[in-house]
Amino acid sequence: MRSTALRDALAEGSIALNEPLADREAAVRRSGDLLVAGGQVDPDYTAAMLAALEEFGPYIVLAPGVALAHARPTPAVHGVAFSVLTLDPPVAFGHPDNDPVRLVIGMAAPDDESHIEALRQLAELLGDDTRRDRLMTAGTAQDVLALIGPQTAREATT
Repeated sequence: MRSTALRDALAEGSIALNEPLADREAAVRRSGDLLVAGGQVDPDYTAAMLAALEEFGPYIVLAPGVALAHARPTPAVHGVAFSVLTLDPPVAFGHPDNDPVRLVIGMAAPDDESHIEALRQLAELLGDDTRRDRLMTAGTAQDVLALIGPQTAREATT
């Protein structure tokens, strides 16, 4: 099974920037809605993301200001998908060290393996302070896509 690249899993319609949301539930719901907008995820997955947040709490806050909203693979996921959501103002997720959250990355995968390459690329991006800061303050979806990089040749031509 081929692992999907991050840029191939992020549709332009799955990016929303500088949104004023009330709380972490609204942020995760919006992140899920953006995944659905990308076409690889059904709305039921958003409910699974919210249930995971309710059950496990702010474990999804991976670094200062950054959350990775996701749930286990479900039949509602038809392909690897990511969304990018920036929050203005940032929102408290309840994490003792990494609140408030400014960047919510939504992730969906149909299995336990197909998203590994995309996740590796995301970790590389978020590990670079300059690129992470530029992602958090991006003004347009095109800025986000440029930071992530080009689609693979196979995906760009389909």
